[in-house]
Amino acid sequence: MNGVVRKPRLTEVVAMKALLDQASATGSVLPRELPELYENVRDFYVYVDAEGIGGLVALHIDMVDLAEVRSLVVRERLRGQGVGEKLLEAVLSEARGLDIARVYAFTRVPVFFEKNGFRVVDKEQLPYKVFKDCSRCGLFPGCDEIAMVRDLSAESGTE
Repeated sequence: MNGVVRKPRLTEVVAMKALLDQASATGSVLPRELPELYENVRDFYVYVDAEGIGGLVALHIDMVDLAEVRSLVVRERLRGQGVGEKLLEAVLSEARGLDIARVYAFTRVPVFFEKNGFRVVDKEQLPYKVFKDCSRCGLFPGCDEIAMVRDLSAESGTE
């Protein structure tokens, strides 16, 4: 793995959308429109290697003490090589720096998140506002994603 995790450049947003489009076609993530990606580009981190954008993730702040890990996608050939973990650590580090107490994710891949310190919670334990994007999902209201949370406030510098 010879790539780097960093904030994206505006010139990379189209490539980010292409990777997201591939993942959303399989139902792995919600689709994102190009204007939305430009508006929220500062939420993202990308993994970049010689082939270009190999992965991405966003940290979306919902409240003073709660943020979502969203749009975590890794190029198929890079999966299983630690890219997802590096991307996740980038957003968790940012969340810690902002003193965000909890981060959550909605996922169909709970094993990845469990391996990275998240625990399954009942969706009802999350504030209603975290569901604002759900209406854009083709599965709404019959969501099959699993809600997972990681309590950063309880870690007190253990990472």
